[in-house]
Amino acid sequence: MTKVLVVDDEPTVREVVAGYLRRDGHDVAEAADGHRALELLDEDPPDLVVLDMMLPGVNGLDILRRVRAVSSIPVIMLTARAEESDRVSGLELGADDYVVKPFSPRELAARVNGVLRRTAGRTDDVPATLSFDGLEIDPLSRDVTLDGTVIDMTPKEFDVLLFLARSPRQVFSRAQLLESVWQSSPEWQDPATVTVHVRRIRNKIESDPEHPRWITTVWGVGYRFES
Repeated sequence: MTKVLVVDDEPTVREVVAGYLRRDGHDVAEAADGHRALELLDEDPPDLVVLDMMLPGVNGLDILRRVRAVSSIPVIMLTARAEESDRVSGLELGADDYVVKPFSPRELAARVNGVLRRTAGRTDDVPATLSFDGLEIDPLSRDVTLDGTVIDMTPKEFDVLLFLARSPRQVFSRAQLLESVWQSSPEWQDPATVTVHVRRIRNKIESDPEHPRWITTVWGVGYRFES
């Protein structure tokens, strides 16, 4: 059974979200503030965190920053503010997804299940490691190494890189990446999400992110992986 930590200072939100997740078979822990969330993260790390951005004590971005310093646990951010700067801040710190309040608890539960499926490390029909001139991507262990050095990536960063690398030289639009990797659409999620993740991947694997060798931009179209 997978464990999900729901962190939100609104009791009604926690109750509804936890109810939907338990109905889907997840073990759910709840925290009403940032300090309690950090305690639960240390005591019994979950498989995924649903994290409100605005929290008393320690805010959601600070918690996300601490999580990413030591772990690649998937994190879905909740925010009552729809400004792009808020969403980008969370994504740049390593959030895997975000949901703007008010939201459909059914949609949030679907996103939780989707992220968990993609990060479960299933062994069925997993292809061999992809190797490209010093860059290796292992779908089974979900490890990325560059010239023998392991590159730390969030689950969503790995998913984007793997998806592009499986189709070298093929150009994918941001809308196509949202549909294929996030299982979402530009109507539900901002295409800037893709831009932020590509930027973060470049910062980790490119010697010169401004002149990328691996993930290039096809202006006016999208991105492609250069094998």
